[in-house]
Amino acid sequence: MGRRDRHGRGLRGPLAQANPFTGAPVRLPQRRTGAERFADNLRDAIARTARACPQALIGVEIGFEDVPAAPQQWRPDRVPVAAAMPAQAGRRAQVVLFRRPLEHRADSPAELRRLVHRALIEQLSALTGISLTELDPGYSPDDDWD
Repeated sequence: MGRRDRHGRGLRGPLAQANPFTGAPVRLPQRRTGAERFADNLRDAIARTARACPQALIGVEIGFEDVPAAPQQWRPDRVPVAAAMPAQAGRRAQVVLFRRPLEHRADSPAELRRLVHRALIEQLSALTGISLTELDPGYSPDDDWD
């Protein structure tokens, strides 16, 4: 049985009465986490790229992490949003997007979808040498990161 959250103090009381016929508690839909929404955005960006330029994804593993590990050489005012690592002996090429920095830059869910797609194609372009316009025919270089 779900409980309500009054004044931000946690869930307190029932949100729905039990089913009057069975007595079983009513299952309430669970909120999706930020990571689940981000994974959906990344899947959509990969599918969009696969339709436009499938050869760019061959031999490349794509994933995301919440935040990048901070090496000493990074400036605190410049947090990366993604990274591309070329293939090495025994390891495929990889593209990693960093969820929290991308979410921080987005003003809306639509903006986050756009930023995820843009970060993906920019990293794939750097990794494969395929032009941004070939990876995304609608790509505009005037579309700044803000």
